[in-house]
Amino acid sequence: MSSFVPRSLRARLVIGAVIWIVLGVSAAGIFISALFRQHATALVDAEMRGHLEELGSLIDIGADGAPDLYRALSDPRFSQVGSGYSWQVSRNGAQLIKSTSSSTADLPIPRDSLAPGEIRRSTIPHGQQSLVVYEMLFSPDPASEPLRLQVDVDSSVVDAVLRTFNRSLLVSLILLAGALTAAAALQVKFGLQPMTRLAQGLRAIRAGSATHLPRTLPQEVQPVVDDLNSLMDTNAQMVVRARAQAGNLVHALKTPLAILMDEAYRLENLGQGEAAQVILQQCQRMQRHIDYQMARTRAAASRSVPGVNALVLPAVRNIVSAMKRLYAAKNLSIEIQIAADCAAQCDPSDLGEMLANLIDNACKWCAGRVLISARADGKSGQIVIAVDDDGPGLPAEAREVVFRIGERLDERVPGSGLGLPIVRDLAGLYGGDIRLNESPLRGLQAVLTLPRADAWHERTLAIPAVA
Repeated sequence: MSSFVPRSLRARLVIGAVIWIVLGVSAAGIFISALFRQHATALVDAEMRGHLEELGSLIDIGADGAPDLYRALSDPRFSQVGSGYSWQVSRNGAQLIKSTSSSTADLPIPRDSLAPGEIRRSTIPHGQQSLVVYEMLFSPDPASEPLRLQVDVDSSVVDAVLRTFNRSLLVSLILLAGALTAAAALQVKFGLQPMTRLAQGLRAIRAGSATHLPRTLPQEVQPVVDDLNSLMDTNAQMVVRARAQAGNLVHALKTPLAILMDEAYRLENLGQGEAAQVILQQCQRMQRHIDYQMARTRAAASRSVPGVNALVLPAVRNIVSAMKRLYAAKNLSIEIQIAADCAAQCDPSDLGEMLANLIDNACKWCAGRVLISARADGKSGQIVIAVDDDGPGLPAEAREVVFRIGERLDERVPGSGLGLPIVRDLAGLYGGDIRLNESPLRGLQAVLTLPRADAWHERTLAIPAVA
């Protein structure tokens, strides 16, 4: 059932308003139509009774006792053929005179008796329709038999009036429902503007152009805004404290490690090389783990801070400049294919560390050419950074081994074995990943994916759509 309910709060409110508007307008239409039918029937009833009394007042009895009218009825429809209005006068079941609007068939004359002064209304079949007949007795001469006066109207005449009214009523109600729906939609849009401003404020914070949500929202929303602002302030303070504590821990450990390494070198100079190597290996192992955990801690803290974004091109240029100096002897050709507005949703220092590891590996192992490219993937909302080299590459079975902490495939090449594991963990903390492929340059290709800075709300913002 929930799958049929729209996720948009605005759509829910508008759909609910439309349902109630349709129900209310439909009920009003049925009630107004029934009321008009009742009113129209009453008008026709009063009109036909008036015609019947007028017919009685116009009858003149001739010398032979036959009735006649000294003038026509005032309503011209009784003189128009096919108008649906007619009259006739009969005596003792025999029709004597009738209106010129009557058809060739005589109006049926009931054989039951009428009380003097009684006006009877009845409905009789007449082809596809029916006739509404009004009749009474009229006695112009007490010595003669009374006359039976009848006026009738075709029910199609009344139905035509009702159809015309219902058609106009339907059009009016449709226009009214449309106007009410438009008014409801405008009211919903106006009422949800604070939610739109809230979404824009969150987007601005995530993009780094603001630090707090606006404080001028309506009083129903302001408590939530104040709590969110307070939460962001508290979170930022916690991040600062966590970074400071992590830095203090590193500095606190570096001194003991330096002392241990000095002691190892002293032992080596004293001829205790085996013990010195054990101490040095363990110190280097501890240093690798400290560096690795520090990188993870810094990235986790940066990820929780809103508005942390980094442009890729400036970071790559700085690293490439350093690598050209570091590997000047190799006379490297490093090509960059990155758009100026390509930005990742991560801390600039973390992006720099990931790119530095990947570019350093490519420069270290390449024969002379490195290609660095980046593009935005619209479907996944991520940027894809590829670092290609023309070096010896890496066997497929070894592409996962190098992601283990401290693992190096070639001990003759300097390094700590932390580069790729740190890159994978940092990318994972930001919702990205890294994979190794065969490069078009016939070496190794490292593909780093990170969330795109302008696509954060598509992945993480969990509020109803109001725009």
